Amino acid sequence: MAGRPERRPQQTHRGRVERVERLTPHMIRVVLGGEGLAAFGTRGLTDHYIKIQFPRPGVAYPVPFDLDRIRAELPREHWPVTRTYTVRRWDADTGELAVDFVHHGDEGVAGPWAAQAQPGDEIHFGGPGGAYAPSADADWYLFAGDESALPAIAASLEQLPEGARAKVFVEVGGPEEEQKLPAPADAEITWLHRGAERIGAALVRAVSGLDFPAGAPEAFVHGEAGFVKELRRLLRVERGIPLDRLSISGYWRTGQDEDGWQSTKREWNRSVEEEQEG
Repeated sequence: MAGRPERRPQQTHRGRVERVERLTPHMIRVVLGGEGLAAFGTRGLTDHYIKIQFPRPGVAYPVPFDLDRIRAELPREHWPVTRTYTVRRWDADTGELAVDFVHHGDEGVAGPWAAQAQPGDEIHFGGPGGAYAPSADADWYLFAGDESALPAIAASLEQLPEGARAKVFVEVGGPEEEQKLPAPADAEITWLHRGAERIGAALVRAVSGLDFPAGAPEAFVHGEAGFVKELRRLLRVERGIPLDRLSISGYWRTGQDEDGWQSTKREWNRSVEEEQEG
């Protein structure tokens, strides 16, 4: 199976910025550490995510940070802004947590924070959650996603079984956004450059035109909801990949921030399932 372990309640942690690295012009890695991560741990998944709580300017929060208390005592407009980010890497030996942020200037909340982060800055977050890790018994693996899915794809490639075959498609803005991805010898990585095209158009073309290898695949497809819907139909309906061999979901949706997307995501998923399974 594609891996659906039992979820556990999320816990709030405090991370201290240890260092910041600009991986590409629009991708920033922030490495967190400190005593506030003493209770943090992962379960071997490759799509682990955390819910970062970005403080509202000018609002004083209780010490120690308590999200339940904040929501009970403060008006909603003073609550921290929640943004979901994938765990790129957790090193239990050093107690360091790496998180990669897409940065597009002053747009959004998380990207500007990462661009300005300095060693010693602190941030609170809940988690980790997650549900996917590559299974050991697939004949081959398909990974497809945009920048938002790149950390999970990279983490998955690092955890593929020895000798695994993989077809990997990653769409980014241009060649300057490519990263070196660690991968087994049988992983074929294709970078797709979006340019001025609609997000995901190149991904849909590439996966639609793929000559599928023999055997039963496992697929991981995440990113902007529009292309995810198209690829879900292709893989689930046209290619007949069973649901338990698919990890596929919209991380975000064009024209909506995370708050708006999360408020409509469940209904959107239901409508997609009814349309494609019916």
